[in-house]
Amino acid sequence: MFFSNKNLVAIDIGSSSVKLAELDLSARGAVLKKFAIFPLNPGAVNNGEIIEIDTVTHAIRSLMQISKSKRKAAATCMWGSAVIVKKIAMPKMDVKLVAEQLKWEAEQYIPFDINEISLEHHILKSRANAESMDVLLIAAKQEYLFRFLECFETAQVKCEVMDITGFALANCFNANYGEMDRAVALINFGAGVCNFVVVEKGEVTFCRDVPNGGSNYTSEISKSMGISYQEAEALKISASLGQEVPDEVHSIIKSVNEQLVEEIKNSFEFYAATANGITAAKFYISGGSLFLPGLVEQISKVTGIPFEPFDPFIKISFDSKVFTHDYIDQIKALAPIALGLGLRKAGDR
Repeated sequence: MFFSNKNLVAIDIGSSSVKLAELDLSARGAVLKKFAIFPLNPGAVNNGEIIEIDTVTHAIRSLMQISKSKRKAAATCMWGSAVIVKKIAMPKMDVKLVAEQLKWEAEQYIPFDINEISLEHHILKSRANAESMDVLLIAAKQEYLFRFLECFETAQVKCEVMDITGFALANCFNANYGEMDRAVALINFGAGVCNFVVVEKGEVTFCRDVPNGGSNYTSEISKSMGISYQEAEALKISASLGQEVPDEVHSIIKSVNEQLVEEIKNSFEFYAATANGITAAKFYISGGSLFLPGLVEQISKVTGIPFEPFDPFIKISFDSKVFTHDYIDQIKALAPIALGLGLRKAGDR
């Protein structure tokens, strides 16, 4: 987190929508009190970069009004081309010296101008040995960061915590599933990006955003069939729901599936190469695009790794006076990142 005990309102800014979640946190656990989604125009946010500041600001304002949230401090997250998360090995040293040392070493790992980024790090306890330690290096483009902050400032909401989407996803997973004995992968299929995260013993040890998501399917259907984006989106959704659509739609979805499956397969292989051959025992899936026909099954077949839907409401409960069970079932796939943000507090690191 780049900013840092009061509860926050979670604002998850994606490429097709902005989601708000408000949780009450206590010794008894976390309870979801508010949840709302506001759609964004295509192109308002592109690969983690806020293109239309006014549009996103309007979405944040609208969500605060719709949800009637009284909280004035928020947690949000960055993703895509805005951030880089990279694991590096460093000689064992006092933790107080790591930040200063990273300033000297970051330039060789980060393909951005070192003077134009915000830099954070996390020491991986699970990977430490007598002579060296593994550190997650986290860099965010300041230009992109300032756009996020401008949206919140204009919407009159203070951004207290700036997280990384993959970390928020893992935070929600750990809160619900606890610490696993084996490494597991979390895959969130969004509209503009696929978040790929590996968690080992409660720690994020690998985090990558694949720039391919649900909007790629819509764009390909639109281009191949010569129809509007809105018409293509409707056909994609119909196919995802198992409704009858032209055979060409299924062919296009299959083709884009193959591209995304290859990217995910490469991510698993890259992780294994950086983790001394460790492989994920299972992957947990979430996101609005996970219902695309054949996608998840194909990933499991190609990688040989079993999968399970990510249920963010195993340990996180919800206010039954506000939400029905049917509504919670509808948002399960969409909620993990916002819920992970909602578990944060202003002093978190």
